[in-house]
Amino acid sequence: MSRFLLRLIGWTADERPVPDKYVLIGSPHTSNWDFPIALLLMRVIGIEGHWIAKHTVFRWPIGWLMRRLGGLPVDRRASHNFVDQIVERFEERDRLVITIAPEGTRKRTAHWKTGFYYIALGAGVPIVLGYLDYPNKRGGLGPTIEPSGDLAADLDRMKEFYSDKTGRRPGKTGEIAIATSQKNDRT
Repeated sequence: MSRFLLRLIGWTADERPVPDKYVLIGSPHTSNWDFPIALLLMRVIGIEGHWIAKHTVFRWPIGWLMRRLGGLPVDRRASHNFVDQIVERFEERDRLVITIAPEGTRKRTAHWKTGFYYIALGAGVPIVLGYLDYPNKRGGLGPTIEPSGDLAADLDRMKEFYSDKTGRRPGKTGEIAIATSQKNDRT
């Protein structure tokens, strides 16, 4: 069904071999349409992933559906050692994919949030670059990056990959950069 729906809307999935455990980042994230298209792509590619979203998405009446679709709620109003909680989930399982939109919102941002990076680094898992490219109606999996511990250098590699990917609303694409306050913090 997912393959049929994806073809119906004219999208093509790019697939690559992936490890059993990894952090999948999704970018650019500029529209509510990113979610259903990404879910279709994940189903077609065969990814049984979990995605992270703000806790308000999981309220009644659709909260049960969001969880059923792999959603994990996060309360962004307070810091609850989020990175360590997700690292523990990786340690408990043989197979796990956690999908995160580093922009953290569909609005334009001055920088990416770096929690995805510290999750991968702490769990000892790679980062797979997931993408949606609306003008070409393509999406899927890009390269796999092993976090080196040099966040700026690894982000440069990501920036190079995403340089030709365009979101549904290009003006809302966030900058792939580190916030000044994040250079020494795990956020």
